[in-house]
Formats: sequence, C-alpha cells, structure tokens
Amino acid sequence: MRPDLPGAELTLWPQWLAIDDADRLLHGLHGEIPFTQHRLRLFGREVLAPRLSCWIGDPGTDYQYSGVRFAPHAWTPALLELRERVQETCDVSFNSVLANLYRDGDDAMGWHSDDEPELGSEPVIASVSLGVTRRFRLRARDDSRRSLDLELAHGSLLRMAGATQRNYRHALPRSKRVARARLNLTFRHIG
Repeated sequence: MRPDLPGAELTLWPQWLAIDDADRLLHGLHGEIPFTQHRLRLFGREVLAPRLSCWIGDPGTDYQYSGVRFAPHAWTPALLELRERVQETCDVSFNSVLANLYRDGDDAMGWHSDDEPELGSEPVIASVSLGVTRRFRLRARDDSRRSLDLELAHGSLLRMAGATQRNYRHALPRSKRVARARLNLTFRHIG
C-alpha cells in the first residue's frame, strides 16, 4: 500500500509479519533488548524521554539526537534475522536500529524528522511495529493542514524514503485508550 502524500515516499505493509511471528518477536525482543529511559535535552532543559529505548547497530554507528550521543549495543540474533527480512523487503542495507518501547498510551514521541546529518540527505527509514496498534501522524513542515494518519498494527512495516524527512515531521501521540505496550523498531543506515 502506498499512502498518497505529496512530497513523501511511503510504503506500508499492514500485515508484513504473520501474527505468530510478530507475537514471538514482541515477547522475545522485550526480554533481549536492554531498554533504558534516557534523559533528553528539550528547549534547554533535561527531561526523561516518555518511552524506553535502545540504540543497536554495527560498530561505529554512533547516533546523536536531542543533544545526546548513543553508542550502539550489539545486535541480538533475532534482530539480525529481522534486519535481513527488512532489507530484502525494502531493498536497502541497514546498519542500525532504534528500538522504542511504548509501555502504554502515556508513552509517546513528539513531532520530529529523522534528518540528522549521519543519515544522509534522503534516508530510508524502515519501521516495524509490534504490539498494540498506535496512530502514527505525518504533517508537512510548511503546511500543517497537509497531513496523514496511519494506524500501525502488530506486524506492520512502514518504509519512509526520498524527501519524506525533509518535507514532513512525524509523531506518535499519547492516547488514553491504549493500555498495552508497543515495540517499534526503526532500521536506518548511518553513513
């Protein structure tokens, strides 16, 4: 499925993983990944991130965002296998993944673009969602009326490429209706 959004290159596979595979990954990775709650610098002050996260990747794939530099943790066998599947589907090589664990609807990700220099000018970001379905929002940088909401379900894969990060911001808003966890894995290539 290719959502129509001018100036964005998006592909969504709503049921990319079989339910049994997605369940197995969700439970296995939840126990394998060393999640922590990072402190981030926002508007000149330090705050706790409203989610748990872990940066994982090949040696030398340090990543910096919100004023914090992250050295990669080693790949787990399950993540290496998943990376191969994602690379095959997206026809792109990835050397890192950001794992975000949203414990419930109070955990969120604010408006941002994955536009750090180490990702390149037109990065390909492949996002695997596991767990409860959450609403993912995209909004044009130059016109907030140009937007798109996607429901990212358990086992879905979203590929963002081309000028998407340059033209749009995205967010995972809070939701009082969500009581269960969501694990999101965003595969990237650090250049």
